[in-house]
Amino acid sequence: MRLPLPQFSSQSRHPGYFAEVIETATTEFLAQCLEPEDLSFAVMPPFGSWVKAKDEESGNVVYAVVYHATTSPIDSVHRARALGLSLQDLREQQPQIFAMLKTEFRAAIVGFQSGRGSHAARDGTGNGTRNGNVKNGNGRKNGSSLSETIYQHLPPRPPQIHQAVYYCDSEEILRFSEQLDFLRTLLQVTGAPVDGLTAAAIREIYRLRQADRQWLVQAGRMLSILLKDDYDRLRIILSQIYI
Repeated sequence: MRLPLPQFSSQSRHPGYFAEVIETATTEFLAQCLEPEDLSFAVMPPFGSWVKAKDEESGNVVYAVVYHATTSPIDSVHRARALGLSLQDLREQQPQIFAMLKTEFRAAIVGFQSGRGSHAARDGTGNGTRNGNVKNGNGRKNGSSLSETIYQHLPPRPPQIHQAVYYCDSEEILRFSEQLDFLRTLLQVTGAPVDGLTAAAIREIYRLRQADRQWLVQAGRMLSILLKDDYDRLRIILSQIYI
C-alpha cells in the first residue's frame, strides 16, 4: 500500500511543480500528483503531455511523455464505491474522501538535457537555457549555443525517487521537437496505446507550433520510415492530429 505524500507549504514551490517520482526505471517513471490545498481532486496530467524531472546528482533534466494515469484509493484493499453525490455534495458531506485518493501517472522517457558544465535549472526545472543544442541518437547537432545539449535517447539513469516532476513549458517542447527521433521511442513504449500516444504528443507540438505544416510533413515522413510503410497505422495516427 502506498502512503500519501507529505504535503508542505506550496508558497515557495515552483508553479510547474505538480508531482513527485515514487517509482523509477530505465525507460520510464511513476509519479504521484501533489494534493491540492483546497477540497478537490489532484489534476490528472493529459494523455500525451510533456513532463520533466531532474536527476540532481548528474544535473540532467529528463524529458518524458505521459502515457497512463489513474486515480484510486490510497488503501489498496478497499475500492471506491459510487455515492451518488456531486463534487459540491462531496465537499460538504464527505470531505475526507479527497485525502483518501491518489492520482498517479506513468511517463515514458524520450530524452534528456545534459547538465554537464552548465548552470542548468537552478530551480530544478531545466529552464536555465533558451537555445541549447539538440542531438539525436546518431550524434547530429543543431545550433551553435554553448549551453546544455538535448539528447533524444535514454539518459544514463532516470530521475531518482522523490525528485520533483514539472510540466514542460512551450519553449522547451518546441526546442526538443526540432529533431524527431523521439517518435521511435514513443512507438516502442510497452503497455500503452502507442499509436494514440504518438498522435497525442505530435498534436501538442503541432498546436504549439501554430499549425506549422512543414514540421508536420517532416513528422509524417519520419513516421512513414519508422512504421515501414504500414500505411494503415500511419493514416490512423495522422488522422488524430489537429489543432
